[in-house]
Amino acid sequence: MNRYFLAIIGGGPAGYTAAEKASKAGKDVILFEQNALGGTCLNVGCIPTKSLLYGAKQYYNASHAQKYGVSAENVTFDFAAMQKRKTIVVRKLVAGIKARLNNDHCTVVNGFAKVLDSIRQVWRIECNGETYEAENLMICTGSTNFVPPIPGIKDNPAIWDSTDALAATELPKSIIIVGGGVIGMEFATLYHELGVPVTVIEAMPTILPNLDPEVVQILLDKYRKAGIQILTSTKVESIDGNTVSISSSSSSTSLTSLTSDKILVSVGRRANLQGLEALDGLEFNRGAIVVDEFCKTNLPNVYACGDVTGKIMLAHVASRQAEVAVGRMLKEIPLQRIAYNAIPSVVYTNPEIASVGITEQQAESMSIPVEVHKLPMTYSGRFMAENEGETGLCKLILDAKNHSVLGVHCIGNPCSEFIAAASFAVRMGYTAAEFRQVVFPHPTVSEILHEVINE
Repeated sequence: MNRYFLAIIGGGPAGYTAAEKASKAGKDVILFEQNALGGTCLNVGCIPTKSLLYGAKQYYNASHAQKYGVSAENVTFDFAAMQKRKTIVVRKLVAGIKARLNNDHCTVVNGFAKVLDSIRQVWRIECNGETYEAENLMICTGSTNFVPPIPGIKDNPAIWDSTDALAATELPKSIIIVGGGVIGMEFATLYHELGVPVTVIEAMPTILPNLDPEVVQILLDKYRKAGIQILTSTKVESIDGNTVSISSSSSSTSLTSLTSDKILVSVGRRANLQGLEALDGLEFNRGAIVVDEFCKTNLPNVYACGDVTGKIMLAHVASRQAEVAVGRMLKEIPLQRIAYNAIPSVVYTNPEIASVGITEQQAESMSIPVEVHKLPMTYSGRFMAENEGETGLCKLILDAKNHSVLGVHCIGNPCSEFIAAASFAVRMGYTAAEFRQVVFPHPTVSEILHEVINE
């Protein structure tokens, strides 16, 4: 029986990053993946949604090109062709991951892996009827769509989750999206730009409740004006076929109903824990595995990375956790840690929202006095040239005592492409004076960071 330095369960961003790092260091690694390499993000999440969103944006921009002096008549789209392109993009990226793991120290096994036990601090894992041993075990089993206990959801052909929506070969005639979080609002963007009537139902008082309220309000106002029906403070009571019964805490109507062709349920994700039952004593918190600053669990030589830790369910967080965890196993000096306060996030609506660090409201809850600097994105010449009719916003949160950068929150295209600069400032603890010394190229939309720090 072969013994490995590291056994990894799950081939998503955390799993394949860990396998690549450890195997390139000359350590023998075995990676188990039940489905396809790349995990949720690459196969049924980040990449396929962005591929479809880009296609929808191209169609939307062509249909609204008059404001740039361009006339395009009879603009159409082919949803099947969009889906075909999405599949090609995913396949190429999966092939790229396979190539990165193609070395003498990395073995990839396709199948469901189950932890058996630990004998003298050597972990045994079973997959496809074979047993494997490893000195270290890393759990990267990811997460799945959470199905809320709403009457009428189970075995209802009108119900979709995000995976169903991405696999659909035809657009729905109309759609109700239950959940106004990141996934819900990105699908709302996709369907709206392709001409599908969209209704979003969100139980919280606002969509995207974890983001800066002022930034979110700009998107909310634009989408409502564009014709997307967004119902906040609204709860789904039950679903009967294509009909959704709702109640609203902000309306005098106690219960009403809505009907659509499809109902997309996107109310969050939960950690995958199947196959880990033999890990006696493994510590959990709210259904996720508890880890320390190096992603080590409370069990000897057992690590966990990615969504299964329940920290921040983003692919780049999973990758960084894997780098830190493998670094800890390899005893790299200095030992690195994860700066969770400087994790950038993006919502791929149109316009995009990008943020890093804390909001004003979070600072207040933490009793941190702050200075807030903000400007419309139109202070950037490049933004003005390319975003006709848009205003946008860029907010900078500074510590009122030492003037260090605590957070940056933007709405406006393409803020996703420069939020990393703000993340660097937060990560390194830049003061306003230090951030002012950063030179941004002209003309770029990123210059808004320079403008707002001088506001």
